[in-house]
Amino acid sequence: MSDLERGERLQIMLSAEELRAVENWRFDKRMPSRAAAVRELLRRGLSAEGFNVAADGARSGSFSVIENDAGTVPNASDKG
Repeated sequence: MSDLERGERLQIMLSAEELRAVENWRFDKRMPSRAAAVRELLRRGLSAEGFNVAADGARSGSFSVIENDAGTVPNASDKG
């Protein structure tokens, strides 16, 4: 597989308003495709948040949308 090929497919559902926003951004930025626009928006969003690539072997339980009262992500093995 060449470096330009994508090996994974991600399917998402958007509202009409969300799709219109993506399409308007895509055309404003002259992106070649909807997929390219979405990849660029994801890259920009992750960069803006200071996203760090997970270390090899990191467990999915180490990541969560919700933090506990201490401001940390609860461990998947925690029972409460």
